[in-house]
Amino acid sequence: MAFELPPLPFDEKALEPAISTETIRFHYRKHHAGYVKKLNELIPGTHYAKMDLQQIIVEAAPHKSDRAIYNNAAQTWNHSFYWASLSPETQGAPEGELLDAIDLSFGSFASFEEQFSKTAADLFGSGWLWLVKGTDQSLQLLPMPNAGCALTEGVLPLLVCDVWEHAYYLDQKNERAKYIQQFFSRINWQFAAKNFASTNLN
Repeated sequence: MAFELPPLPFDEKALEPAISTETIRFHYRKHHAGYVKKLNELIPGTHYAKMDLQQIIVEAAPHKSDRAIYNNAAQTWNHSFYWASLSPETQGAPEGELLDAIDLSFGSFASFEEQFSKTAADLFGSGWLWLVKGTDQSLQLLPMPNAGCALTEGVLPLLVCDVWEHAYYLDQKNERAKYIQQFFSRINWQFAAKNFASTNLN
């Protein structure tokens, strides 16, 4: 099947001033679109051709010979999850069961924010920081390099922060910590709460 670039869940200008229109435009139209285009070039004629995106990611992950397919499939899915993790509205803390789980797993919401920010800032090179729910129902921070996707880890992803330089360099240059602060203020907690309440990855 041919994959299409899904629409952004918000206008390209919607995250101003936290994340600029220019950054969103380049990130979405060039980087995200580029992964979709490359994936569509790679899968015809392979056994992945009839799989959906999540199946490709899980099936290709263990195979070094299929690393290019995995990378582009994972980056396609990761970016869609990243856009959904962001909100045009400045967000505070989550509520209800998700907040209770954060308090239980990290001590407090303030402690979670501190650990999240430090883990994202300390991830060497390019990659992703996932907030996930484990099989024991606890929440965990899962830093993954390059195209690392939480779907391969047997956990339920709740939200993700993109820490590739293209996510912030136009706005913050090399100051990743400033970008992480801006990202944290725009986390879509409703999206994370919906995922937290889910029993599957769909």
